[in-house]
Amino acid sequence: MPGLYFTSAPNREEAFQVGDRIEVYCDHDHDGNRVRDWLEGTVVQVDPKMLAIQFLENVYLTDGWMVPDHVLWCMKDSQNIRRAIRRKRRLRPRTGNRPENGNQEE
Repeated sequence: MPGLYFTSAPNREEAFQVGDRIEVYCDHDHDGNRVRDWLEGTVVQVDPKMLAIQFLENVYLTDGWMVPDHVLWCMKDSQNIRRAIRRKRRLRPRTGNRPENGNQEE
């Protein structure tokens, strides 16, 4: 069985890792309309040259076809990908009829 020989060790440092949140400039649905804008997704696979990013919303290829599994492949050095911008969420006040001591009154 032939062996694999490397002239140098493979580069193990990747700019993106599985699970990273990134944004992709792509066609997608927003409020019932199709738009081309930045959309946040999650890296689900990292190859030597490409990334697979999965989205919660419908995404489309440049020729108009919807991607059925919501996964787009992008080149790692593409201008259409960037790290997700951390946005602060406003905390909603909790509502409910929960007793303070954890015991329910009967």
